[in-house]
Amino acid sequence: MQEVHIDLGARSYAIHIGSGLLARLGNYLKEFRFTPRVLLVTNPVVGSLYGEAATAALENAGFEVLRAEIPEGEEYKSLVTAEKLYDLAYTRELDRRSPVVALGGGVVGDLAGFVAATYLRGVPFVQVPTTLLAQVDSSVGGKVAVNHPRGKNIIGAFYQPRLVLADLDVLKTLDPREVRAGLAEVIKYGVIADGDFFAWLEENLERLLALEAGPLARAVAASCRIKARVVQEDETEQGRRAILNFGHTLGHALEALTGYTTYRHGEAVAIGMAAAARLAAALGMLPESSAARLVNLIRRAGLPVDMPPELPTGDLLASMRRDKKVLAGRLTFVLPVEIGRVEIVRDVPEEAVERVLRLCRNQG
Repeated sequence: MQEVHIDLGARSYAIHIGSGLLARLGNYLKEFRFTPRVLLVTNPVVGSLYGEAATAALENAGFEVLRAEIPEGEEYKSLVTAEKLYDLAYTRELDRRSPVVALGGGVVGDLAGFVAATYLRGVPFVQVPTTLLAQVDSSVGGKVAVNHPRGKNIIGAFYQPRLVLADLDVLKTLDPREVRAGLAEVIKYGVIADGDFFAWLEENLERLLALEAGPLARAVAASCRIKARVVQEDETEQGRRAILNFGHTLGHALEALTGYTTYRHGEAVAIGMAAAARLAAALGMLPESSAARLVNLIRRAGLPVDMPPELPTGDLLASMRRDKKVLAGRLTFVLPVEIGRVEIVRDVPEEAVERVLRLCRNQG
């Protein structure tokens, strides 16, 4: 097992990475002296695979489990779903020391974390991520949120978990598309902060796609360490933490305009990263060879790099103007200047963005 620590003073916590950790979930929670009633949030798919194991692990440690299953899909990460969880928590008398445990991917983690952050002004929160994307990204760093029809994650908070338990064994039941979506975020970390890690990904991509245990553990731990460093420097995204949004400006716009049903989050981010690399190259910030290197790795991972032609450029621009990084209406992008380093660029010329958006259609 590997551990990655996030040092945030009183809000510090550990990320445990390894095999067989789900069976020890109850023992981990006992160390925190929570009250015995636990709200376990999952979805039907994850619940059918791991709900009983998680429940047994908690009950064997003396906890009473209130299990809530939310429908699968980004469209259910909403205030309507959150209200149902509030109702359950209230009627079953959860108190301020009753933990909310998220067993699932990014949707479950974001929603359960939002509920934990806001119910009784904050109750303990534990992440048990079951997708690669959640293990390397959404479960770490304390961003919790629900979506609004006009934008993704615009209603939320910074609320750190007490513990993250990343059991690599659960990734074996992921469908290949979900594995590829998770690799988009892994690739992101190499681009924004570690050129050597990016080169290692180029050499080991096929082993990661095959979920080989050794490379998988290394990729998850390396991704978490990079994110930990960034979060420790800028917990509430006042500056440097925005680099974690590389690829997300366009990615979130694509998700919103397609109703959160066409793309997995990692797929939308992959298109956004390819577009950001092309934009950086067009602005003279990034060598064309480096942009091609990134686009090539995304393609090798089986991820999309282009958009469908039917999405109007004007709608994409309008959606990107509502991105959380936008200040005073100025388009803001995280752009690579080399593999391993990015910059936050404000007031990017719209005509340059429009040219790249046209380029990102039907390129194969």
